[in-house]
Amino acid sequence: MSAVLMFGAQMPVIKVGRMAGQFAKPRSEPFEVRDGVKLPSYRGDNINGEAFDEKSRVPDPQRMIRAYTQSAATLNLLRALATGGYAAMQRVTQWNLDFTEHSEQGDRYRELAHRVDEALGFMSAAGLTADHPLMKTTEFWTSHECLLLPYEQALTRQDSTSGLFYDCSAHMLWVGERTRQLDGAHVEFLRGIANPLGIKVSDKMNPSDLVKLIEILNPSNKPGRITVITRMGAENMRVKLPHLIRAVRQAGLIVTWITDPMHGNTIKAPCGLKTRPFDSILAEVRAFFDVHEQEGSHPGGVHLEMTGQNVTECIGGSRTVTFDDLSDRYHTHCDPRLNASQSLELSFIIAERLRNRRIRSSSVLNNILPLPPFSF
Repeated sequence: MSAVLMFGAQMPVIKVGRMAGQFAKPRSEPFEVRDGVKLPSYRGDNINGEAFDEKSRVPDPQRMIRAYTQSAATLNLLRALATGGYAAMQRVTQWNLDFTEHSEQGDRYRELAHRVDEALGFMSAAGLTADHPLMKTTEFWTSHECLLLPYEQALTRQDSTSGLFYDCSAHMLWVGERTRQLDGAHVEFLRGIANPLGIKVSDKMNPSDLVKLIEILNPSNKPGRITVITRMGAENMRVKLPHLIRAVRQAGLIVTWITDPMHGNTIKAPCGLKTRPFDSILAEVRAFFDVHEQEGSHPGGVHLEMTGQNVTECIGGSRTVTFDDLSDRYHTHCDPRLNASQSLELSFIIAERLRNRRIRSSSVLNNILPLPPFSF
């Protein structure tokens, strides 16, 4: 997807994965009731178990140890893939997804991959060979919600050179909708670490409260420190986001704006499974770009939940998944994810939007100022 965005939009793309530590799950209710049985809610694998029985739902601190070791193994795998040649752009035609073999998105990706190959051939002839580090490696960062404070505190260290504190559980941490109280423990912890921080924002966020929260977490107004991740649904996005953008701008604060079009568009299918309509996800992405264009601000990125597997968890897309298809390959234990075909389809649409915006901006600025990168 990042190759599609980078080549199609001709923009740098920063890749951040919600992995290697995303084991805590925020819940709206402390208890869950099934058939008259009341048990503590499942709060993620580093706290308790998903099985609906009393033993599984008892918090177990040993789970934090297992979460740490699994995260460390995942990070080692990511480093190996990012630096060991697998991510080399020369392999772009080999990043195949078997079940897109006979699909429109698969055909579009293969066409793009061949164009990348041609561009690489030209660059090699010009002297930028396959042995150059830029051609062999990639940067991939990790992120998750700062939810379980004992886990995050245990992994916080002070840098001996700068004296700053870093939460080493991830590169980027974010505060969620349920934990962003201005006088809360999560905000207090986050303001003390030097990691890049995210703020999840729904349509319930008051503009003045957002300004206060940003000022607490980034008192020196350092660029790159704060990313505001909006999750509102398409219609709410058009109504609420302009007020947030104006409030932040009027306060003189520097933030990166990202859209999360997944969480505000979850519905329950007739079969009882949670799902997300592709059209609703796309509508929120388009609303995000439209509002930023209207306000003269920069759409900085997109936060998606997806998998390379051939799952049927989100309905819609060009290879239509229907309500009846959901139970075929519904593998998630948490939230419904886009499959690879749907993800590629969305990335082509976003790349086209970014490319058009870049062309318009270039003509206005006469190619003097480059656009900021896009976060993914």
